[in-house]
Amino acid sequence: MFFLYQFILSLALLISPLIIFIRILKNKEDGNRFTEKFCIFKKKRGNGKLIWFHGASVGEILSIIPIVEKYEKRKSIKKILITSSTLSSSKVLKKFKFKKTIHQFYPIDHFFFTNKFLNHWKPSLAIFVDSEIWPSMFKKLNYSKIPLVLLNSRITKKSFKKWSIFKEFAYSVFKNISFAYPQNSETKFYLKKLGVKNIKFIGNLKFIENPYEKYETINNNLSTQFRNNKVWIASSTHPGEEIFCAKTHIEIKKKKKNIITIIIPRHIDRANEIISNIKKLNLNVSKHSSRDKISKDIDVYIVDTFGETKKFYKISSTVFMGKSLPGTTRGGQNPLEPARYGATILHGPNVDNFKDIYRLLKRLGISKKISSPKKMASIINFKKNNQNYIRINKIGEIILKKTISELNNLINNEFKKT
Repeated sequence: MFFLYQFILSLALLISPLIIFIRILKNKEDGNRFTEKFCIFKKKRGNGKLIWFHGASVGEILSIIPIVEKYEKRKSIKKILITSSTLSSSKVLKKFKFKKTIHQFYPIDHFFFTNKFLNHWKPSLAIFVDSEIWPSMFKKLNYSKIPLVLLNSRITKKSFKKWSIFKEFAYSVFKNISFAYPQNSETKFYLKKLGVKNIKFIGNLKFIENPYEKYETINNNLSTQFRNNKVWIASSTHPGEEIFCAKTHIEIKKKKKNIITIIIPRHIDRANEIISNIKKLNLNVSKHSSRDKISKDIDVYIVDTFGETKKFYKISSTVFMGKSLPGTTRGGQNPLEPARYGATILHGPNVDNFKDIYRLLKRLGISKKISSPKKMASIINFKKNNQNYIRINKIGEIILKKTISELNNLINNEFKKT
């Protein structure tokens, strides 16, 4: 099976120049640095012990920044290598003024490139974050006797079923993992089924405060813009959920005035479709991109721009998390970010992707499950709860401390070797 996997990749390499060219045109690839994916290096490794972290994109990279900040100060670690696959993640890393941390794009998972990559960087420890599973790289790491750690690992039911189709291949991949630290109990169960032996549950790194917050430009105009209104947010919504939220707005208006429902769809290209559907309920709708002043008769405000979700979380005391109602794509979205800003989290019954997080938030009194617009309208409040921030950050601090302790043990063991 591994040979078939490599054969398919070899065929893909034949058309890779065309794929890269199209991605550059779409601004999804760095025109100056895409060669890193083919192991054409512009940066030198240098001397000393090197620790390697890999995460797919922005979310995964941000989750390890608090760890990287700790190791930036550790003298025995001379270099820290961070790899990722997306252009956006490379841009985020530029915000941090690290002295000994290097970013490279992750190489194509072909045996030729994985060999070349490891021969150049020679890491003492490889730490892969979240759901990053790469057969060729894992095999080469094991062959090179470089410990492989899965940090904050996540295996969903869907991905487990896919791996189960090719059991022997799956075992040959997962047996290369030296240590795994799953982010939830479901992943722990699946990792055991896939043959991983050293598994320890610490907690989800996403409870740790996002360090990127201090680098963000905060739009103070939002608070002024909505100062005469009571607002609540429906975030990461999918088809059908916007109408559900619009009906909730109608229920709230029966008892309260000056209400604005802010909807942040998961896919902003649906904005016009959403507006058309909501207007059928005789509600007045405005788009964020229009930059119009908030008039007294606005009911629903659609955020149809990228990268501004957090700014809106800061002005709302209640946030409904989408992808959770029946009839939508199941799984839910991560509720930690709005909860950290002091919001009460509302959600539908479909939150399989974040069951452990929602279970904890429910126990803390931060999240509530809703079943109808009328039910949701009765729960929505307009007062921030700063205790949410304190509770979540305390959990994050404990998880960070335990994670550093575990990684320190692994690093110390490797550094003792000559």
